[in-house]
Amino acid sequence: MPEQTESVYYIPARFRRMENMHIVFWLLKDISWCLFWKELGIAMILPTLTIAIMISWRTRHIASELAHNLAVAFWISANSFWMISEFLGFDVAIIWRDITGKQLSLIPFFIGVLILVNYYLFQRPREIREKRTTTLL
Repeated sequence: MPEQTESVYYIPARFRRMENMHIVFWLLKDISWCLFWKELGIAMILPTLTIAIMISWRTRHIASELAHNLAVAFWISANSFWMISEFLGFDVAIIWRDITGKQLSLIPFFIGVLILVNYYLFQRPREIREKRTTTLL
């Protein structure tokens, strides 16, 4: 058998089932948003976001997985706030200067982007350098 040079990331079946349920909840949330089913849409925020946070926690020991899963959790937060702003009618209300209620969802969107920028600009290059150094030894 050839020597494996690339690391492998395994997902236990129970975690995979949870991730699959996460997708179901996320789809129900977004379908409810599209159809303006306020109660179901708002109810789906909690399980969708909870599972996103649990996935982030379970992958915390793998920097790339943690960064991407945290970005997803912030994306869901931003998306949920945007949905609520439309459901409650403050999406077009001016909150401050020219910023509307919907645009406040940019805060968690940008946090997610910053997490990924941090990973790709700083953490990933450090991982590559450490791997090269380890390989050379």
